[in-house]
Amino acid sequence: MGIILWIVFGALVGWVASMVMGSRGGLLWDIVVGIVGAVIGGFIMGLLGEGDVNGFNIYSFLVALLGACILIAIVRAVRR
Repeated sequence: MGIILWIVFGALVGWVASMVMGSRGGLLWDIVVGIVGAVIGGFIMGLLGEGDVNGFNIYSFLVALLGACILIAIVRAVRR
């Protein structure tokens, strides 16, 4: 996947995760949360023996969304 597609994917996942978790952040925050969330979600799914994020599809979106929500929860816990 090209870098532009990763940024778009990250922005989309980060935006949805921000909506789900009630987080407020700008476009850059959403992109970072989405991309890092994809890495976290892929790592977790790898530990569970499932496939990781490997393309722009529904499964990858859901894995990245899971990771992004976990990342937002961790950031909230650290800030408090």
